[in-house]
Amino acid sequence: MKIIDHVFVVPKVVANPYIIVDPDGLTIIDTGIPRSDNKILAYIASLGKSARDVKRILLTHSDLDHVGGLAALQKATGARSYASQVEADAIALGRPSRQISSSPSLRSFLFGLLRPFFKATPVKVDEILTNGQVLPVLGGLHVVETPGHTPGHISLFAPSVGVLFCGDSMVTDENGIRVSRSGVTWDAAEAKESVKKQSALGARIVCSGHGPVIMDAVGKFPL
Repeated sequence: MKIIDHVFVVPKVVANPYIIVDPDGLTIIDTGIPRSDNKILAYIASLGKSARDVKRILLTHSDLDHVGGLAALQKATGARSYASQVEADAIALGRPSRQISSSPSLRSFLFGLLRPFFKATPVKVDEILTNGQVLPVLGGLHVVETPGHTPGHISLFAPSVGVLFCGDSMVTDENGIRVSRSGVTWDAAEAKESVKKQSALGARIVCSGHGPVIMDAVGKFPL
């Protein structure tokens, strides 16, 4: 589904993967659960592009539903992968970057039951992203540290078009934008601070890992 020119979300994949089309090639943000690679590659083909057009795969964090398709996509595309150091270390081990110590939500409970059937293939991330770094994507894609959901979670902001890719640092639904769900959050206080940081960016469009794209996000951040 087209969000704005050059920015798309792949439908019917658990944890929304996003595609950015630039003159020098494609960037994928997050890769869905294992076996999502076929849907992502099919969507890329529907844009008139091929697997070899993919140059970068950016990971907001190491949870299975965001990195499950990484190994297969790297094999198919030859693209380089990017993540924060904390999340890259976890991706290399094929596991999440944190454990949840609080009482689990129904969502996290069900996800835990399914985990043995959907294991992430360990992948060595090619490049480490740091806070404030600007990638040559979508007119300048800024890396923003947004810990809370996980310790090394990052978001990605393109000020030239006002688009924020927030991963699971926030979730969206028919009522707007909410902070990371408590049942799967590593540190609730950090998560709230990350929302404050993101609300100050001036994003007009919020693209989350779970839920619909919020096209008129100004004033809708949970503070």
